[in-house]
Amino acid sequence: MSQSFVNAVYYPSWMVYREKPPSSMQMSIITHVYYAFVGVKEDGTLRWFDEWADFNKEVDGVKGCLAALAKLKHQHPHIKTIVSVGGGTGSKEFPALAANPAARKVLAGQLREFCDKHNLDGVDIDWEHPQNAEQGVNYIELLRDIRQTLPAPTYLLTTALPIGEYCLRHIDLKAASSLLDFLNLMAYDMTGGWTEVSGHHAQLLPPVGDIQEVHPVLRRSCSQAVEYIVSHGFSNNKLILGIPTYARFFPRARGAGHPFHDAGEMDYCDIDESWVCSARVDESVAAASFLDPCGEKGFISFDVPATVQMKARYAKAMALGGLFYWTGTGDRTGEQSLVAVGYNELVDC
Repeated sequence: MSQSFVNAVYYPSWMVYREKPPSSMQMSIITHVYYAFVGVKEDGTLRWFDEWADFNKEVDGVKGCLAALAKLKHQHPHIKTIVSVGGGTGSKEFPALAANPAARKVLAGQLREFCDKHNLDGVDIDWEHPQNAEQGVNYIELLRDIRQTLPAPTYLLTTALPIGEYCLRHIDLKAASSLLDFLNLMAYDMTGGWTEVSGHHAQLLPPVGDIQEVHPVLRRSCSQAVEYIVSHGFSNNKLILGIPTYARFFPRARGAGHPFHDAGEMDYCDIDESWVCSARVDESVAAASFLDPCGEKGFISFDVPATVQMKARYAKAMALGGLFYWTGTGDRTGEQSLVAVGYNELVDC
């Protein structure tokens, strides 16, 4: 792959319990693997969410997923491996940690030691999410301290942020750009069990027509976030567009904008093949959906190869750094692989 583009995946350590070790991913079409997750304490020391999976379980002929990832890197020298810190359920310690200069320095030191010990190329800060101006300032200071201890180009420093301005407006994006190698834009979860109505959860573009007539939830789009981030000083080529390899479903809903009951999610690899083949692709927003004929899942929103191809073309047109996928283990193989179609479109001149 041209070094101009990134085609990265997150590897969640808990997937090892579903017989999906790091070696189950398609490494020939992947440039970076993010190991999710390692936790933090408020004093800046690291903590383990699953020490057995990380260090002790038999995985790919070695002990622990981290050793398996190091083995995979040895077998595929082109990939970069990065530890992702925090995550959706592991971020509550960040506000106090980031506000404390001593704790920030402890974390930076521990992360460098961790990377060197496990043959990792860098660190991904997945603080979900800075909620106010003070936290936004401390977020930058946290990145600054980590970057000082893990200097470029020896180490990679990345972060994951949502598309919502509720978070982005608190962050000095120009300063972040000077410190980071990549910003992984979590361009998904626009709808779900927390929203009033169903809808595409990862649409690239806003709906066409009179947008004021559309429910506010359905107006959100990945492209609006990209434009906001770039216009506030973040470098295009460091911005990586996220692709979900999972679906969100809305029982009782029969289309976008409908009420629903007890929404849920499922991995793309677990979706019935006929649903993938029969999905309706809305090219106006670059999103796909399927209506469960039995009604159990209702309206189902997920990416398919055609929508990933559109997103990859958009990434190239906007001179973005490439794509990443949450997760590499949620993908399918063969012609329905989202990671593969993204890779092929990125390298297609």
